[in-house]
Order: sequence, then C-alpha cells, then structure tokens
Amino acid sequence: METELVIGLDIGTTSVKAVLFDRKGNVVAEAEKLITSYYPEKNWVEQDPIEIERQSIAALQAVLKKAPHENILAVGISAAMHSLICVNEKDEPLSNVLIWADGRSSVQAKKLNDTIGAEIYKKTGTPIHPMSPLLKLLWMKEVNYEPYIRASFFMSMKEFLINKWFGKRVTDYSMASASGLMNVKDLVWEPAALELVGVQANQLATIVPPTEILTGLDEHIAKKIGLKTDLPFVIGAADGQLANLGNGAINPGEVAVSVGTSGAIRQFTAGAPISNKQETFTYAFTESSSIIGGPTNNGGIVLQWLKDLLEFEGSHDDFLTGVESIAVGAEGILFLPYVNGERAPLWNQNAKGNFFGLGIGHKKEHLARAVLEGITFNLYQIGQSLEEIAGKPKKISVNGGLSKSSVWVQIMADVFGQDIHLSDTHHNAAWGAAWIALVGLGKAESLEAIKDNIPAGKVVQTNLANHKKYVVLYQKYEKLVKDLAFHFQD
Repeated sequence: METELVIGLDIGTTSVKAVLFDRKGNVVAEAEKLITSYYPEKNWVEQDPIEIERQSIAALQAVLKKAPHENILAVGISAAMHSLICVNEKDEPLSNVLIWADGRSSVQAKKLNDTIGAEIYKKTGTPIHPMSPLLKLLWMKEVNYEPYIRASFFMSMKEFLINKWFGKRVTDYSMASASGLMNVKDLVWEPAALELVGVQANQLATIVPPTEILTGLDEHIAKKIGLKTDLPFVIGAADGQLANLGNGAINPGEVAVSVGTSGAIRQFTAGAPISNKQETFTYAFTESSSIIGGPTNNGGIVLQWLKDLLEFEGSHDDFLTGVESIAVGAEGILFLPYVNGERAPLWNQNAKGNFFGLGIGHKKEHLARAVLEGITFNLYQIGQSLEEIAGKPKKISVNGGLSKSSVWVQIMADVFGQDIHLSDTHHNAAWGAAWIALVGLGKAESLEAIKDNIPAGKVVQTNLANHKKYVVLYQKYEKLVKDLAFHFQD
C-alpha cells in the first residue's frame, strides 16, 4: 500500500515553502522559493503579490518533482500575519503587499494609543502597532492613499492567493483576528474598527474555520502546478498558530518559542483572554480557542547585525565560536536587543538597541554572548506577561533558525529555568498546516492527535546554577529597559 502524503504550503515574508509529509510528520520532500522585499521610503516594507503567487506555484511545482504525488491527500495553507493589499472590483491588486514589518503608520499608532486604542484592543486582542492592518488602513485613510480610495476589497496575501486560485473571498479565524479588524470573542468583523478605518464588512472576506475545505482549483493554476483540479486545499491558519500546532504545543501550559529572523513566544488557551496591560496579543484559532503571545522584531536579525557590524565574514557557527566559554552575564555586559524597533513587550517602533557595561577588556565573544542573552531576556519578559494570563508553562518547545545554535538553546534553558524541547524539523508551520488539512478531511481525529505524529527531538536541560545567576541579571535587565524606555521617542 502506498504511503499517503499531504502538503503544507507555508507563505512567509522571506520565502514560500512547500513541504511534502507522510502522515507521521516525516518530511518526504521540500522546496523553498525566496520573496523580494522593497523599501520605497523610510519605514515602508512592501512585496509584490504577483511575485508571491508565482513563487507559491514554483514551490509546489518543485516539491512535486522531487517525489511521487499520486497519493497526495490535500494541501494545507499557512501564511504570515498582518499583510494587506488593496484590490479592485476585478480582484486585481492596486497596491503591493504591506507586510508586518511596514512601519509607515507609527504616527497613527501613537495617536490611537493616546485616545481609543485600549478600547479597540479589548475588542480585537490585536495590539495597537504599525504591524496591524488596522493601522495600515488608518494611515491609508488619513493620507488619502490612492489605492485605498480606489479599492473595492482589502485582503491579506493569503486571501489574495485563495481568491485567485479558487474564486472565493474567505479568510480563517486567525488571519482575520490578526488584522485587528475582528472581534476576537464574537468572531465577526468589529464595527468600531471598521468605522475607524472607513471600511465596510462586505469589502472584507467571509470568516471561516481553519478546517474549511477549498475545492475547484483553477484549471490553469492546476496545470501549472501539476495537480488535479479536484485536489482539496484546506484554508489552515496563520503561521504562528500553526507553528505551535506543528510543534505539538497545543494544550494549556505548553509554550512554543519560534526564533528565526524575528521571534515569538505563544501558547494556546481556551476562550479569548486579553491582557489588561496590552502587552500581548490574543488571536482566535478555532471557535473555542485562541493563541496568546508576543512577537519580537529582534531574533536572529540581531546576531546578523552584530556579525555585519564587526565585519566578520565567516559562518554564523564560526562567529559564535568561543561564546560558550564566556561566563553567564558576558562579564558585565547587558544588551537591549531593539535594533529593529520592537513589538512585544514595548510595542514601540522607535525603540533602539543598547550595549550597557562595555569595558576595554571585552571582545567579540563577549558581545556575541550579550546579544544572545539580550534576545533571550526579551523573550523571557514577554513570557512573564503570558504567565500573568495563563500561568507558568509546563513545557517549552523551541524551533526556528536560531534553535540550531546549541549555545543559544542552553542560554534559553538557563534563563527560563526549564528544560527546552527542540523540534526535529524546522517546518513546524508547514506541518501544522498539513495536519489541519488531514483533520479537515477526516483523515485525522483531532488537532490534539498531532502529538502522536511529531518526530521526536532533543531535550536540552536547564543548568539551575546558571538560572540563579540569570534571575539576578534579568532584574537588572528589566530595570534598564524601564529606565531607557522613556527615551525611545521620535
């Protein structure tokens, strides 16, 4: 009997990945196609929706060439959150994709936070920040952005692709929730948010569950990819939710940390609890569950920044050589990692990075260790906000590019004071999307059953002696953040 297979299509902001899995989560084949970002003005970050669709087709084409695919059951879709495209009545893009990193609405975010931002946040669970399509639309409205004025519809990149391939304007709970335009408790478009940005509900997609099955793939698209038109696609969810699912972190108390270029710490919870301090997000996932967490702009990108700054031309592994021999605390250096502005916990795009405590005896290895510790302290601070809502984590899983660094994972275990469970694959979001496809088709009994279908990974144990040192250092770090946050102004 042939092994049944399923594809996870993961549309990120750096690349599109198509991953072919067996039903146990083992990778059979994978393909990745890069996406170009454009920076037309300061703080603007855009991508071409036609290029992303083309690269999505190319990724699927490439993965199908690597393995037999007559026995593929379905394709599940994962996508990055917070994207926005203005679309005309013919479903043609009038603008590029404004991605999460686009910061053009910083002024609008500050004004909204100073007025009714807290009221909107309590309804949507989406922090008031330029990443949010809510703020992007508010900027468009206030500056009379031509594509906004001419638009018939507003879509995320995922909705744009689905509409082009299936002729349906639909979005899942999580993507709608992350737009900042959906009421996270009622799972409908929030009237107060729509009124604020001057958008009608019929200009947005119909909101559906993540197990929604899409059929009738456009014949031309199907032929290009090499799939049958009747192959079911399942709408899936946002990449954050699916990374948790693909990591098996689906029950309360199970925390997943993803750290690639940027990073996030997240956990699922029943209902839709919202932070009183506005430090975290709450995004719907299913009708009865949400994911709570906080994203950081500053993951591996900070290490790359330091590597470039020091003009180190070797590999990342070479760059970190010797860091493990530097004592906890980098011999007095504390590093605030906000070189790329910051989302959680500050929600301040004007935040800046800082080295504190530099001395004449410090070398590259000290700076590198301080950077790794700063990235981890920031994640820990976000984790503290999560604990106020959901309690202390029972299990912490880590995935993403930075998790390949053994020295960083040990720092993570020591700062958090808990063992760290590493994923055996870096395709967690794609596997989460594929698993939802299996659930949608009735080929898997539940979302929770994915726990029995994840390849076992390594467990890194905490060093309690180091953890005690980090508890003291973190108190200094937290005070430094509070002391300097006032100065992160325009």
